Amino acid sequence: MSTQLSLLKIRSFLISADPALRGILVFDVLMTLALMITYITIPWWIIQKGNAQDLAIYGGITAMAIFFFQPLTAPICERYAKQKQLVQGTIALALSALLFCLIATFDRYHLWLIITAGLVAVVANAFIDSAATTITPELIPTAQLAHALQLRKRASSTGRFLGPIVGGGLLATAGITATLWVYSGLVIIAILSARKIPPTINTRIASNKKGIALWWLELQGGIKAKWTVPLERGWTLVNFLVWIFIGPAFNLFVPLKVHSLGLSAAWLGACEASISIGMLLGSFNLATFLINQFGRYRVRVFAAISEGLILACVALCNQPYLLIVAFFCAGFANTLMVLVGSTHRALAIPKEFRVRISSVNKMSTQMASTIGPALAGIALLHWPLPTVYMAFSLIAAICAAGFVLIPRSKEFFGLDHEQVNDWYRKEYPAGFKTH
Repeated sequence: MSTQLSLLKIRSFLISADPALRGILVFDVLMTLALMITYITIPWWIIQKGNAQDLAIYGGITAMAIFFFQPLTAPICERYAKQKQLVQGTIALALSALLFCLIATFDRYHLWLIITAGLVAVVANAFIDSAATTITPELIPTAQLAHALQLRKRASSTGRFLGPIVGGGLLATAGITATLWVYSGLVIIAILSARKIPPTINTRIASNKKGIALWWLELQGGIKAKWTVPLERGWTLVNFLVWIFIGPAFNLFVPLKVHSLGLSAAWLGACEASISIGMLLGSFNLATFLINQFGRYRVRVFAAISEGLILACVALCNQPYLLIVAFFCAGFANTLMVLVGSTHRALAIPKEFRVRISSVNKMSTQMASTIGPALAGIALLHWPLPTVYMAFSLIAAICAAGFVLIPRSKEFFGLDHEQVNDWYRKEYPAGFKTH
């Protein structure tokens, strides 16, 4: 009965919700569900057919490609309608998915074929991510933005929860090929969903510069704006250092840990699902309760440090059910860390700089994502997985503690949403002069 009531509430909300928000939420669920299926399928495929070094190579090359393409596409994305970008990017992602399917169907596994298909997905996701990250403030009024971002986090967390369960179940019962075809079908459905999102305003800005010159000018603008704001500069540096080590702990090491214990793909799906459940619960009122009790700043610092410490426990754990519990806690801590700063950061950045600064953020993250797997691959050649996993997790926790050293961070988190709106421009106007 309670399940039926919950489903009725969800159905009622989707019918009554703003069409723009409803379209974004449906797209988020479908895309995250599809990507989470391939997120566990591709690493498992590589481990089954190759080895840990193959997985590190795949992760490093795709991360390097994201590092290159994300800032390259960001200036283009800033000037064109976000809804159209979502549709076209998802079509390109569907082509990548079909390439994965053909390789698996005809049993032509080769690491470089997998990397090629992965690189097509990288280019597609560069457009999808840039549009999806910045479309909400353009469609949703400022007064409703915080609620909309929280709902989007819940939607993506729902897809992230269902994806590993579906993917792990399919891998364990139907195999890799069938799982990849399901993934392709979901991406195709997501194309139809993206077409239902209301068109956004074309934000093309007049300029006499074109091509690489324009791209470089826009990237410089984002870097200059970020460097001008000490809070943003310090935030990015800490996140960069943390992600070098926390990225492999959340991504590369998970399938390796499951495989090293002799567990099936279903357990990999269960581990990823437990992370997602933790993230999903973190997006509900418990996060708001903790923030009200202890303040944004304390919750942000505690969550960032505890995430690394929890994953250090995973490194020592050899019991499947304890793995599930630990990953759940890590997922909850991750969502707390992200949600506490996301709304403030989105409102503080001037609207016309959101894509530019977002592209620099992602460039920094992807640079760390390139370094992380490379370091992990080298470390795994010399030390066993538990030792490497433990070291990466503890270093991430130590780096996360550096958040307390960021200038004006405590002051920034003490502001309400009205005070923080356009705060970066008000406090540091020199960094946000448009050309």
